[in-house]
Amino acid sequence: MGGNPLQYFLGFFLLLLCFKAGLGSNFTVGEAKVGCIEREKQSLLHFKQGVIDEFGMLSSWGSVGEDKGDCCQWTGVQCDNRTGHVIMLDLSFKILRGKIGPSLAELHQLKYLNLGFNSFQGVLPTQLGNLSNLQSLNIQNLGNMTCENLDWISHLPLLTHLDLTGVNLSKATNWPQLISQMPSLIELYLSFTHLPWTIPTISISHVNSSTSLAFLDLSSNDLTPTIYPWLFNFGSHLVYLDLSSNHLNDSIPEAFANMTSLTYLDLSSNDLNGPIPDYFGNMTALAHLYLLWNRLKGEIPKSFSNLCGLQRLFLPYNYLTGPLEKDSLACSNNTLEALYLNDNQFKGSLPNFSGFSQLRELYLGFNQLNGTLPESIGQLAQLETLDIASNSLQGTVSSNHLFGLSKLWYLDLSFNSLTFDISLEQVPQFQGQFIMLASCKLGPHFPNWLQTQKPLQKLDISASGVSDVIPSWFWNLTSHLYWLNISNNCISGTLPNIQAISSLGMDMSSNCLEGSIPQSIFNAQWLDLSKNLFLGSISLSCGGSNQSSVGLSHLDLSNNRLSGELPKCWEQWKDLIVLNLANNNFSGKIRNSIGLLHRIQTLHLHNNSLTGELPSSLRNCTELHLVDLGKNKLSGKIPTWMGEILSGLIVVNLRSNEFNGRILLSLCQLKRIQMLDLSNNNLFGTIPKCLNNLTALIEKGNLIISYDEPIYNRSWVHSYVDNTMVQWKGKEGEYKRTLGLIKSIDFASNQLTGEIPIEVTDLVELVSLNLSRNNLIGPIPTTIGQLKSLDFLDLSQNQLNGGIPYSLSQIAGLSVLDLSNNTLSGKIPSGTQLQSFNATAYEGNPGLCGLPLVKKCPEGKFGDVSPTGLSSKKEDNQDDKNNIGFYGSIALGFIIGFWGVCGTLLFKSSWRYAYFRFLSKMKDWFYMTTMVSMNRIRRSLQR
Repeated sequence: MGGNPLQYFLGFFLLLLCFKAGLGSNFTVGEAKVGCIEREKQSLLHFKQGVIDEFGMLSSWGSVGEDKGDCCQWTGVQCDNRTGHVIMLDLSFKILRGKIGPSLAELHQLKYLNLGFNSFQGVLPTQLGNLSNLQSLNIQNLGNMTCENLDWISHLPLLTHLDLTGVNLSKATNWPQLISQMPSLIELYLSFTHLPWTIPTISISHVNSSTSLAFLDLSSNDLTPTIYPWLFNFGSHLVYLDLSSNHLNDSIPEAFANMTSLTYLDLSSNDLNGPIPDYFGNMTALAHLYLLWNRLKGEIPKSFSNLCGLQRLFLPYNYLTGPLEKDSLACSNNTLEALYLNDNQFKGSLPNFSGFSQLRELYLGFNQLNGTLPESIGQLAQLETLDIASNSLQGTVSSNHLFGLSKLWYLDLSFNSLTFDISLEQVPQFQGQFIMLASCKLGPHFPNWLQTQKPLQKLDISASGVSDVIPSWFWNLTSHLYWLNISNNCISGTLPNIQAISSLGMDMSSNCLEGSIPQSIFNAQWLDLSKNLFLGSISLSCGGSNQSSVGLSHLDLSNNRLSGELPKCWEQWKDLIVLNLANNNFSGKIRNSIGLLHRIQTLHLHNNSLTGELPSSLRNCTELHLVDLGKNKLSGKIPTWMGEILSGLIVVNLRSNEFNGRILLSLCQLKRIQMLDLSNNNLFGTIPKCLNNLTALIEKGNLIISYDEPIYNRSWVHSYVDNTMVQWKGKEGEYKRTLGLIKSIDFASNQLTGEIPIEVTDLVELVSLNLSRNNLIGPIPTTIGQLKSLDFLDLSQNQLNGGIPYSLSQIAGLSVLDLSNNTLSGKIPSGTQLQSFNATAYEGNPGLCGLPLVKKCPEGKFGDVSPTGLSSKKEDNQDDKNNIGFYGSIALGFIIGFWGVCGTLLFKSSWRYAYFRFLSKMKDWFYMTTMVSMNRIRRSLQR
């Protein structure tokens, strides 16, 4: 069978071409890779059709072009070099949206599927259970994806890694059984999956738990202690366990003692109470222990001295007590890297920290520690963060404490009684980014050692006793700063024309700074220059080159000596949330452009000399919570839109202006209002009866005016609590944290007429009511006793008549009362409450009598309003009906009682005879008893 060698070669070549065509388009001889399978390529393309790829992450996926024909070359796809099958698909962190289609189930040889950290929607396809070769599945999702059941995972016998974080599994009630039956599973992550909060007993009975499971994350669900029986089936196999942010309560179960292999345990953010179990000291493998945000009590167990491999210990935000002893953590002094014990109730002095050679993070703030700062702190060469704020430490901080901390970048010793004694020649070696020393003693001179801290981002030296001029070098530190607080000192001098960065927040309040405010300062984002000596106009702030990409959000220039007109360039400050220009000498009108402040929530213009009417554009500021325009010369009518549009108002202060007209009914739409002050104006007419629509004055609860103001471009939020001037008990004062407790209405010193509407007494949470110095007539509503929360009541200098309602004596908390200079009459109701006030509270009412007045009431003289008296004809009629019913009841009772007894005796002879026999016997018994007693007394006297 001979033949031409060339024929054999051609035949072999043709056979090779056919073989190549059958296997794929990219098969090559030797070490070259085999191209992808066409069927699997189409499956991937079908998957892509359901995906929203806004950023072109899958642009390499396609069927057109030489570079797109081979799916093995696509982004995230990996094929087997020998067979061409897709064995790995990794599309994590690709910012994908859309749906996960079932076509992926066609990739039968797939071993690794990672779609994590995307935002897929819809239902997770159960067809993924067809991927029987799958070893790792990660669908950690940031979108809104659900999974109706988990039965499909039982078809994945080779699966070792499963991550469904963020997928809604609220309907997967049998998840514990399914997980327990997976023989190869090592890692399971089900955080944020809305797991059913109770585990039925049937789910844990007769279950042979997988002995392979080592890593388990069930955090951020609503799990309760019913999870424990299933969990403890895994016994000593678990290495990593995260149960944080669930609803676990009561004490920590003893069964945790069997989990001796654990290296990582997180039980934080639950409701666990009781002591930390002593058996934790037997879990010698522990390297990470997180128990923060619970209600744990007691001391740190001494058995912790056995945890020689402990690296991170987090116990903050509990109620732990006792002293801090070095011995309790002595064994871990070569391994401990982070120690968080802040926000507890530890007492005593700080331990000697020498020997903790690896300690990088030390947080002991917000405890009750005292004594001095040990110099052993300076020996922690690896220390990066040190926080001992808000304790009772005393003594001196010298360079010995800080000199050796070359890696320190975070230092917080604020709110202690520490005195710093560091000279420029003994500068610490560290370069701090965050230095907080509020309420420490740094002064009187400006701390020169700060000039070496070039990378400063946050500096707080408020209330530190500095009474010096700001040195010129200090402003060189602002190039990286995003928060500066030098408030509550006595720092003097003027501000230079610095170039503040756009996200800078500065609090320089309560100092002695003077001169004009430079234009560049307004480039900051958060600015408080209140309670200084600044003067001049701030109109220069307009027209500048504000380079801030965010814009000024908080501006407080109150309590200075600023003058001139208000700025005309509100459009440059369109990001303002808080504007406080109170207690200055500003004049002129409020410009209409103020309506461009669409985000503003607090407006303080109190105590200036502003004139004109309220600009109608203010109605555009719909997010306003507080408006304080008191003590100006504003005029015109109170606009209707204030109540109709600015429905979020909590505080309205228009006192001491020249407003006129009536109190409009639209103000009754302010359902969140807690303080309404319209006093000292020229308002006339009657008090609206609709005041009982002011819901916040009826319902319990206080609306605190506070904001979390982010300092942009940084992961930091500044918490701000609003304040305002309040006329309280005759004195004006600044209220801040207690502002939400004051629920008041003040219409005093106007020209109001008519009666006090009875609807006012529906405002049962009202704390202060002042209607004095008006022309009100009629009686005091008898239901005024409903105002049980009332602390201050002033109805003086009106023309009120009638008696003082008896119910007024039932307001136990009333501490200030003034009913003087009216035409009230009758007796002051008796009771310790009304008699405890000074007689001046009732003077000017000639018809009143009784204590505390000297004038006595004639015998039989009562007040015009009795306990059952009423304040209107309608109520009088009702009272007459009540009296008729009362006397009728007496008559009916008499008839029934009298004839029920006497009638029976009259008509039933047997009862009558028995009754009289009983009376006769009682008479004889009484006679005999009396005579015997008298004879005994007589005989005793004769002896």
